[in-house]
Amino acid sequence: MSMARPKRRRGGSFLFALFTLAAIGVLIALGNWQLERKEWKDGLIAALDAKLSAKATDLPPRERWQRLDAATDEFRRVAFPAEFLRGQEALVYSSGSSLRPDVSGPGYFVFAPARLIGGSLVVVNRGFVPEGKQNADTRREGEPSGVVEIVGVMRWPEQRTQFTPKDEPEKNLWFNRDPAAMAAAKNWGTIAPFYIDMEGPPARGGLPKVGPLKASLPNNHLQYAVTWYGLGLVIFVAALFFWRARRRGAGS
Repeated sequence: MSMARPKRRRGGSFLFALFTLAAIGVLIALGNWQLERKEWKDGLIAALDAKLSAKATDLPPRERWQRLDAATDEFRRVAFPAEFLRGQEALVYSSGSSLRPDVSGPGYFVFAPARLIGGSLVVVNRGFVPEGKQNADTRREGEPSGVVEIVGVMRWPEQRTQFTPKDEPEKNLWFNRDPAAMAAAKNWGTIAPFYIDMEGPPARGGLPKVGPLKASLPNNHLQYAVTWYGLGLVIFVAALFFWRARRRGAGS
């Protein structure tokens, strides 16, 4: 019996060391992964910031619309003359926007079709209205008339997820930025495959509230990396103290 105890002790020490090294290795790998994610996010923010700060160009002609690609053309700033169809709005609920830090919910983004000089329709996000101002009758002074020079950013429809509430067209309420669904429900006709997040001109009376998009995406990957590395260090120090205490106990 006295000969078996050292073997069990050595075996237990080996398993403990193996587990400790494995745990520290996993935490270091997670920290490294977060640093890689930070580098990717930094590049994404820089690219987005460059697009959003670029000079506005002409809206691509209709014959090129089907060849446009969200991967390369989304967030391109454009300027074009158009006339909004009067009395046509679709409201998209929002609790806030990561690209519009000046907007805080709850509220609604007002989507409306605008007719280009050649007759084509482009859906435009005219801006944000707070809760209580979703009815157009409460902000009649902000309704545009005639041809206006629209400046904005090209966007593509959102992908619906399993957590997105079902749209309620009968209440003129959407939970997903999907202009095609709005056009089908409201009989707008054929529209562009993209929509425009409008920057200007501002509406009379201030509503809907327009504003430039900003690359203010969350970027906490460095904090996460430090957390993983810190946990690894804690485990290493705790294991070191445990190992020393065990050695002292064995020698006594």
